[in-house]
Amino acid sequence: MSELGLWLAQQCQEDRDLSLKYQPKRFAKRGKVDRYCAWLTDFGFIEMKLELLGVQALIDDYDWARVSDVLLSEGQSQTLRLIQGAIRKSAHVLEKDKTQLVEHLWGRLFDFEIPQIQGMLEQAKESKDRPWLRPLKPNLDRPGEGAVRTLVGHSDAVTAVAIAPDGKTAISASDDKTLKVWDLLTGKEVASFSGEGAFNGCAFAPDGVTVVAGDASGRVHFLRLEGMGDLGDVVG
Repeated sequence: MSELGLWLAQQCQEDRDLSLKYQPKRFAKRGKVDRYCAWLTDFGFIEMKLELLGVQALIDDYDWARVSDVLLSEGQSQTLRLIQGAIRKSAHVLEKDKTQLVEHLWGRLFDFEIPQIQGMLEQAKESKDRPWLRPLKPNLDRPGEGAVRTLVGHSDAVTAVAIAPDGKTAISASDDKTLKVWDLLTGKEVASFSGEGAFNGCAFAPDGVTVVAGDASGRVHFLRLEGMGDLGDVVG
């Protein structure tokens, strides 16, 4: 385990939880760039934060430098962006199974010859206390390639997706007879609406809060996202 991981493990639970929740933000607010980066490139911290608060809270930590106007070097910015990107791309897996953290970081970051990333991966490798299949080459999409994030919730094929004009919300239509509303920042499903048939299309109106969707039963549905009210429908 890393020195930081050992130090965190030795703290009483209350102090450890407070450090995991707030310390990166404190470093960023106080302009302590090196310590901020040291925590966010330490596998012990990453693993404990994920276990305590979940994947989105961990992803959010990497934004504190931007929110607090901390001046990172180009190298520091690239390193944090890559680690955050790897965690975000694997978020749908880690939300269900946190034990796959090592494998996903390794599979997405192994070929980046950046000392801080290689050091973090070495800490991750040393954390494994039983045999595991370690790929000799990267076997997952790298950060910045392919999908930014995967949203999981439908039980059948997704037939259409629309993004609100502000870029913060999406809605998806599916053969499982549901429309789902997503927060694109957190990847969370914020609402779900059921119809009588499989939904095969959806779109946002220019106001960004009105959605129109059609389903296989011959109905056209109108949905107002403000207040997340019930579906209304017009028979087609």
